[in-house]
Amino acid sequence: MERFQLEKLINWKNSNGRKPLIIRGARQVGKTWLMKEFGQREYNQTAYVNFESSKSLKNLFANDFDIQRMISAIQIETAIQINPDNTLIIFDEIQECEGAITSLKYFFENAPQYHIIAAGSLLGVALHEHTSFPVGKVDFLDLFPLNFGEFLLALNKKSLYELLLSHDWTMITSFKSKYIELLRQYYFIGGMPEAVYSFSNENDFKKVRDIQIRILNAYEQDFSKHAPHEIVPRIRMIWQSIPSQLAKENKKFIYGLIKHGARAKDFEMAITWLIDSGLIYKVNRASKPALPLIAYMDISAFKLYLLDVGLLVAMGNINIKTLVEGNQIFQEFKGAMTEQYVLQQLKSFKKLSIYYWSNEKSTAEIDFLVQIAEDIIPIEVKAEENLQAKSLKSFQQQYKPIVSIRTSMSDYRKDDWLTNLPLYALENYWE
Repeated sequence: MERFQLEKLINWKNSNGRKPLIIRGARQVGKTWLMKEFGQREYNQTAYVNFESSKSLKNLFANDFDIQRMISAIQIETAIQINPDNTLIIFDEIQECEGAITSLKYFFENAPQYHIIAAGSLLGVALHEHTSFPVGKVDFLDLFPLNFGEFLLALNKKSLYELLLSHDWTMITSFKSKYIELLRQYYFIGGMPEAVYSFSNENDFKKVRDIQIRILNAYEQDFSKHAPHEIVPRIRMIWQSIPSQLAKENKKFIYGLIKHGARAKDFEMAITWLIDSGLIYKVNRASKPALPLIAYMDISAFKLYLLDVGLLVAMGNINIKTLVEGNQIFQEFKGAMTEQYVLQQLKSFKKLSIYYWSNEKSTAEIDFLVQIAEDIIPIEVKAEENLQAKSLKSFQQQYKPIVSIRTSMSDYRKDDWLTNLPLYALENYWE
């Protein structure tokens, strides 16, 4: 498979003032594969250390952070003679070794010639606990499930992907049916690498669903294994409520839907744990579309999304026939699925500040607001070809953004104030 973050890794390798790099992302989004693939493509050799399975290195950083001693231990463990000029050092599951994260500071300060990448499952959770973090001494790279562009490449649809990059909208529209078919497949399969890889080889939706159920079960096992015991039941309640929360017409998260009388303070730690683990995304309401958006964030109003649309569809037990053909019962969930897809794509493109907006009376709502440099762009999401955009038009008249986007299954069209962007071309607008 091709991951777009490989290009960013190459830029990191060749950058001046390179720091040790930490790859952040949920379990099973492909962090280990990405690091090893990068090492294979760009270096003569890779010294790979997994601190979860390497018992001999568990206490490597217990006494001191002497660089030469650490390098010698890694060479013994991996049987790789490390040359700073042509060797990539990988610290996988770095949170499992006490002091390993802190050691990155000393590599940066005392031995910047070494190329070091680190990653770990639930790393975000570990960084919020007792770990001493080397602030300013490391770089970060976020890894998400495959976006739709990566999905097209994984399915050997390179020509269709490159056509999207061309912005030749006349030709793109002529292949609309192919894009929509593939988009609906993506809704079902999602972007978890194992699911995409399986489908690309076997074209079997049932095997994809089996993989998704296994991933979901593994996540729930992580709750019990890694989360504080007292909040595990609340984590499960939050996690399992997300499909029903998103299926509502108003997708704002409502604690009362979890259980009667539920209060925010009872579930704040559970939500934070899920965010830190990379399993959910939180999108807060912005009370006013002004710069910077974070200054107008309403901390009491937010939506929660899963990390992957395919996992959301699996949790909703939606089969491929229902997804492709549709039916009346499915209509409300279709909106949830489409909004999840759009948020997931936006998260994967660039470091966008993402919020949503509603007026004080909640009579008008914009699904997403994104801040790009000095511009705030409203995005309204439509599941099919319904082109009514009352909230978006009202927002445009009141705040006059430089551009307003409606994304739907309809063809590309640019009017005076509105750009209609096909859902399958969402990524390529930001290129």
